[in-house]
Amino acid sequence: MAVSDFFVGEIATELIKQLITISRRASLCKSSADQLRETIEALLPTIQEIKYSGVELPAVRQTQLDRLSETLRDGQELCEKVIRANRWNVYKNMQLARKMDKLEKKISVFFSGPMQAHILADVHHVRFQSTERFDQLEASTRRIEKSLESFSSMKIGVGVGGWVEQALMRVETEDERRVEGNLGNLMGVGMALGKKKVKEMIIGRDDWSVVGICGIAGSGKTTLAAEVCRDIQVTGYFNNRILFLTVSQSPNVELLKATVWSFVSGCNVGSYGAVPPWNLQVPWTVGPRSLVVLDDVWSLAVLQQLIFRVPGCKTLVVSRTKFSTVLNSVHEVELLREDESISLFCHSAFEQNTIPLAANENLVKEIVNECRGLPLALKVIGASLRDRPEKYWVSAKQRLSRGQPICESHETALLDRMAISIEDLSEKVKECFLDLGSFSEDKKIPMEVLINIWVEIHDIDQEEAFAILVELCDRNLLTLVKDSRAGDMYSAYYEIYVTQHDVLRDLALHWNNRDKINDRKRLFMPRRDEELPKEWERNVDQPFNAQIVSIHTGEMKEMDWFRMEFPKAEVLLLNFSSKEYLLPPFIKGMEKLRALIVINHSSCPATLRNFSVCSDLGNLRSLWLERVSIAQLPEATISLRNLRKISLVLCKTIGCLDQPTIDLPKMFPRLLELTVDHCNDLMKLPPSVCQLQSLRSLSITNCHSLQELPADIGKLKSLEIMRLYASPLLKTLPTGISELVSLKYLNISQCVSLTCLPQGIGNLARLEKIDMRECSQIWSLPKSAASLKALRQVICDDDISWLWKDLEKAIPGLHVQVPEKFFSLDWLHE
Repeated sequence: MAVSDFFVGEIATELIKQLITISRRASLCKSSADQLRETIEALLPTIQEIKYSGVELPAVRQTQLDRLSETLRDGQELCEKVIRANRWNVYKNMQLARKMDKLEKKISVFFSGPMQAHILADVHHVRFQSTERFDQLEASTRRIEKSLESFSSMKIGVGVGGWVEQALMRVETEDERRVEGNLGNLMGVGMALGKKKVKEMIIGRDDWSVVGICGIAGSGKTTLAAEVCRDIQVTGYFNNRILFLTVSQSPNVELLKATVWSFVSGCNVGSYGAVPPWNLQVPWTVGPRSLVVLDDVWSLAVLQQLIFRVPGCKTLVVSRTKFSTVLNSVHEVELLREDESISLFCHSAFEQNTIPLAANENLVKEIVNECRGLPLALKVIGASLRDRPEKYWVSAKQRLSRGQPICESHETALLDRMAISIEDLSEKVKECFLDLGSFSEDKKIPMEVLINIWVEIHDIDQEEAFAILVELCDRNLLTLVKDSRAGDMYSAYYEIYVTQHDVLRDLALHWNNRDKINDRKRLFMPRRDEELPKEWERNVDQPFNAQIVSIHTGEMKEMDWFRMEFPKAEVLLLNFSSKEYLLPPFIKGMEKLRALIVINHSSCPATLRNFSVCSDLGNLRSLWLERVSIAQLPEATISLRNLRKISLVLCKTIGCLDQPTIDLPKMFPRLLELTVDHCNDLMKLPPSVCQLQSLRSLSITNCHSLQELPADIGKLKSLEIMRLYASPLLKTLPTGISELVSLKYLNISQCVSLTCLPQGIGNLARLEKIDMRECSQIWSLPKSAASLKALRQVICDDDISWLWKDLEKAIPGLHVQVPEKFFSLDWLHE
């Protein structure tokens, strides 16, 4: 019973007393008071019955009862005014009389309209509940009949009407859910926590009508949904009114709509001839609480047709995709912990929840670890190893560690089922997903590298590439890991990383490896090895037609490389772990190469040799070097005329950028973006950088030894973005910064030694945003700052924010933001 039920009864009782007083004392209001008193006295027993019944009303009725309560409260206040009014004030008494008439009509309309509808609704509910109970009884009878028919080996003809088939399907579904329930128990704490969160969404929040469960294929979404539907608290809350539907990729939408409509409304579609239009703006009759579970939803368009928003009805959507525009809240399924993974694996492999004493415990744990906590992988791989000899298990472990299927049944059961996740993608998005197999497992992928690859080989721009990345994240095929500063239009992609589950990476490898090795569009090493694959060496007589080549080895010397031809290669990823690394000689012949990524995964920068092989890559547009040191740039021979982007991350720049004779404009005449991040030996930016007239973005970030910028930096007339954040030894900014006429974004955050902004900063007529958070030594602003008419946003600490806020009148549209302090060592993750 709601609180308002109580107050309606109390107010009505008090109002009757006041109406009796008015009827005796106020002649002008006597007729309205008498009529109103008779109406309320007739209603009062019903109100008292509601008050003490303990029955909770549906939301729509509760709302109307709340409105009645407000009306009666207004009537109570009006009656007090009538009682206090001077009987000789005729004008005021006439006004009060008219108000009493309006009150009486308003209450009478309620009883003659909505109240009658409630009575009809009650009759309908009783009828529907009775029908529902008879249907349940009939279903039980049919199940018994079916069992008897099966027992007696009697054949049932088509003329039975289809109810036997429906009952059989229902029994099979219940059996499947019982199996899923056993698996849910094996999944332990993770399942319990997920179950608790989903229960809070569907029974703890009355304002959420559509919620969801999402996760990658095989992560246990359906199992979790089935567990929730079996929960005693959930079944009690919805009085067992739970409809579980599997939508699938190619659903019969009209049939599903009819099923949902019949379940929610209690009306047979046949009596209407068609399902009424969804979401009609009319006051729906409130039925009993009900839960509709839509499992395996792929399309937003289909989902929107199956959601029926009426009071008392909740919809739980289970999908690989986050339908954020439709769902009020989403629970993302987490992968299993080690102990939960072992229990689930053992259930499939040994039909018990623990590792048997006779089994090789270490071997079992190694195979479980290769499944990476994915329930589908644990179940399928465990079942494929059941009753196999130990040697087969050892072979399986070795093949799994190399990203290969352990047998044809494993490949069919696991990878083909997982492939459903990408078959639904558009061709371009699918191609982008398959590119992800080129990156090392268990490593964060710089989004800058990923975006560059997609832009170069799929003929798309950065905006479309980012949209594809978001789509893959929404489908749980990729996970986005953002820096707290990332997200706006000036965020650098190198600040953002993505990760991918190993099983999904194995899926990409599986798809890419279906063609013959020389004909593959992508040539990948699935795991790190000390040398190149023997299969590659056996096929060097023919050119490799791959568009993307990914290699992951240890230290490589000249003798370790064999001759290979890549006439179509546009992207080359070199992953390694060593102190020295010699670039492969075959790079020189990769005439179509557009992106070169070199990443060292060891803890210290490796010496990179043979860089001269890159000297004549006329189509190279993007160069990413991570955790390497170039001993000497052969500047006399290098001329990468089409290079647009250079990124040096965690590199040693001595011998690279600090050469006194280096001529960057000659080497990189069309360079647009230069990024130097976490290069701690960089003390001074070389003056030749100022000759890069085409440069639009300069990012010197997290370089803790940087002390000085070139005085001629103002020559970069095309520069639009300058990032200098986290340079703690940088004490001053050169006055030349005030000459950067195209500059739109300046980031000097965490430059804790900076004491002032350039005096001529007001000359930056196009400057739109300044980020100067955690610049604790800057206590004043130059007078020219008031001339920054294009400035729209300043991010700074609270100590200096008032100075910028004083300029808001002089700079229309300026927004000053004081963020929370943020400290991160995420870059140390690897």
